[in-house]
Amino acid sequence: MDKELELLDIKLLRLLDQLYATRSVTRAAEALGQSQPTLSIWLARLRKQLNDPLFVRTAEGMLPTPRTDALMGTVREVLAGLQRLSESGAEFDPPTARRRFRIGMTDASHITLLPRLLSHVRAVAPGVALEAGRIDGELARALQSGDADLALGYLPWLDAGFYQQTLYGQDWICLANARHPRVGSEAGKDWNLEAYQAEAHIAISSGTGYQLLDNALASQHVSRRVLLELPGFLGLAGILSTTDLIATLPRHIGETLARAAGLRVLPCPLPIPGFTVKQYWHARYHHDSANRWLRGLCAELFMKSA
Repeated sequence: MDKELELLDIKLLRLLDQLYATRSVTRAAEALGQSQPTLSIWLARLRKQLNDPLFVRTAEGMLPTPRTDALMGTVREVLAGLQRLSESGAEFDPPTARRRFRIGMTDASHITLLPRLLSHVRAVAPGVALEAGRIDGELARALQSGDADLALGYLPWLDAGFYQQTLYGQDWICLANARHPRVGSEAGKDWNLEAYQAEAHIAISSGTGYQLLDNALASQHVSRRVLLELPGFLGLAGILSTTDLIATLPRHIGETLARAAGLRVLPCPLPIPGFTVKQYWHARYHHDSANRWLRGLCAELFMKSA
């Protein structure tokens, strides 16, 4: 069996570099902060390992042998590589950065979170672009690989290997046309569970939060007469504004739609478990300065005000 190759110590590589540059043991010792006897010991080790004198004493100083000349390019590449490895990565600088962030989010977040996030990013990091990605079965892989940087929402299935931070809590409200003929002119007037069951409803079929709603309805034996089912929030405000249908929504998206379309906000007449909207990121990028900046920005914008 061949003897295992003995790797050169980094301090011996530095000695080669300094001797080659200075042609002097004295000056090399000063540069390396070592004594001349120590450098003589190191040089003896090098000569033995490489089976070459490496430097010879002359009236002009320590001159390299042809073997040393041939080695120096590789030696300096190795030292430069080790230097790069030891340096910390450059910190993300928002005003000068040129970067695209991909954020997995629901269409509810497109309405509630994305406009504010985009506005702030444009103000503090004009070279940064945002891409809204989908919440689907590929999200975990995308976050792990770096194809996505962050995910926003209620995503309890993202667990092992992921960090998470709570942004805000959600309870449930109902929305109706401001001129609804049976609800009344004041929010909550004549509005109870019996009236809720008597009205026709719009159901949103997507999102993990809606599993909580469906489970609550089933467990409390509450039925809804659903006349329209939508995969998301596109068109919901317009439909509510022109019909007498009722929608049961998480508060943040419901109040956002109500303000934009002049809809009536009603209390939810049955208890539905609340949930928390969080931001999620993979452990691989926990110390990445760009990812850390984006997470900090989302926390600053949404933890207190949502």
